[in-house]
This record gives sequence, structure tokens and C-alpha cells, in this order.
Amino acid sequence: MLARVANNLFWMGRYIERSEHLARYLNVNYFSSLDAPNELSQSSDFVLRSIMFMASGEIIDSKINLKEEDVLFNVGLNTEKSYSIKQSFNAAYENARSSRDLISTELFESINRINHSIKNYDPEAFVKNGLYDFTTMITKSTAEIRSKIKGTLLHDETYAIIMLGIYLERALQVTLIINSKCSDASVEKNEYKGTLLEDGSHVWSTLLKCAFSYDMMRRLYKKTPIKKNTLEFLILNEDCPRSIKNSLNQTKKYIGILAKHQKITPKSAAFLIGKINCEFEYKQIDDIEENIEEFISDLINKLVVIGEKLDDNYFKVTNHIPKTNELTPQIQKQ
Repeated sequence: MLARVANNLFWMGRYIERSEHLARYLNVNYFSSLDAPNELSQSSDFVLRSIMFMASGEIIDSKINLKEEDVLFNVGLNTEKSYSIKQSFNAAYENARSSRDLISTELFESINRINHSIKNYDPEAFVKNGLYDFTTMITKSTAEIRSKIKGTLLHDETYAIIMLGIYLERALQVTLIINSKCSDASVEKNEYKGTLLEDGSHVWSTLLKCAFSYDMMRRLYKKTPIKKNTLEFLILNEDCPRSIKNSLNQTKKYIGILAKHQKITPKSAAFLIGKINCEFEYKQIDDIEENIEEFISDLINKLVVIGEKLDDNYFKVTNHIPKTNELTPQIQKQ
């Protein structure tokens, strides 16, 4: 397989996964604020800053009043913003089109149809009353695409490259979501000077819903989400399909298919993926919780390096690397 084609397949998977997480974060954060337990969580500016922080890594001063229509348009449909859902999905479509001969007709038709719907979505309707319909369409469509990937493609190296992109991006996006919601929790704690009840905190329920994991977490722990059990579930539970540990395990599985006939050197992507999996194997939540900001920052940097090594080892093409990979994780300050 040509490196250029492999690059297209890898980034098709990444952009599909990115579109889903952006849409879900936009949906959950916007609508959960309507029944938030305190004035800060209900604040439009607070919610919009959180959305911008997750989508673009941009920290916006609390003194700046954000315009809701502008933020929603930029994150949803603004093609001039590299982080927008529309731009991400269009990139997935272009990568799919460039590797058309290696994917099924059913898969390409799904991607093409969804991309057409996004391109023709009315921006004015979206920012005024179409947020729920648009974000729901994206999450349902990306689930459909993944089912076409798993159900119509040969489970060979082509499939492994796509899934490698999907799971690496999932690990990164869930990490960014955790980073953003921990920032929100820090801002809330500073605002209410430690009087905000940690048990049952709105922010941890919202975090789980952003990662499609609220119901299963409640089923497993049988208690209200708090910081410790939420982070443990989303970071270390290997049975949760949205957890970072599960995503890293899957990444190791698929890089093993690509690297099975290659010598693994300490600077290779396969070595780095194996190393980070070993680190997670014996990690416990008590090792993470006290220094969660440092842990998240270090993890994002490692995932970025792995992405770069994959490009170096297998694709030799870097022009598709999105700006999200250049984020330096930070914590919002009120």
C-alpha cells in the first residue's frame, strides 16, 4: 500500500472520531447548562468558554463576553476554523475519496451522503434552533460509519490502519474532554470557595455524558458520580469502550498488525504504544487523582508524539496533521 493512501485511511478514521466527540461535547454542555445546579454552570459565557477550550484549546478571559451565535457557528459550521465539525468531517470525506479503491461502496456512500448533509446545513437555522438536530445527526452518522467500517471491510491491514486512527483519536479526544471538564470543576471550586458539593457534582455527570459513559458508570459503581470514580472509569476501566485504557489497548492491537514483520526500535511508534500500555497496566486512580492536570498534560503530549511517530514510520505525510495535535493542555482560570 502506498504511504499516501495509508495516510488517507488513518486520517479518515481520526477525523470521523473527532467529529463525533466535538458534536457530543457541544450538545451535552449546551443543554446540560439548562438544569445546572448553580448560577455559574448556567452561565452562557461559562459554557461557551468550556466549548471553545475543548474544541480549539483557546482559553478565553472571563471578562470577555462571548456571542453565542458566533461560538456555535465557529465550532459547528465555520470552514475557516480548522477545529469545526464541518471542517473535520469534510477532511474525513476527502481522505475517504482519496482512498476510494480500498474501502467499500457502502462505506463511501455513507460518508458522502453525510458530508453532503453537513455542507448544506443552514448556518442560520443551526445557531438559532438547530443545535440539537445537527449534533444528534453527527453522532448517529458517525456510529453508522463505524458500523460500515466493521461490517463491510476486510479485517486486514486496511482495516487496521483505519481502526488505529479511530482509537488513537478517541484516546486523545477523551483526554481533552477530561482536561476541559477538570478545568470547569477548578473554576467552579474557585468561584464558590470550596463550598460546592463534590459528591454528585454536575460537572462529573456532564463529563460522563460527553464521553457516552454515564449509564454504564452508574451501573458499575451504583453511586452518584464524583471526581474519583468518574476519572477511574474514564481513564482506567479497560472494559469501558470509551475509556483511555481501552483505546490504548486497541491501539496496541492494531499497531501489532502493521508492525508484525518489522523490528521494533525504542524510537518507533510500536515501541511507544507498547510502553504507554505498560504504564497504564499497573496505574491506579490514587496515582492520578492528586495531580490530574500534570497527568493529562503528559498524556496528551505522549499521544501527540505517537501520532507523529506513526506518520514517520508508516505514512511520511504530515500535511494532514490538524492543529488539535499542537494543543498545549492548560487549566482555565476564573
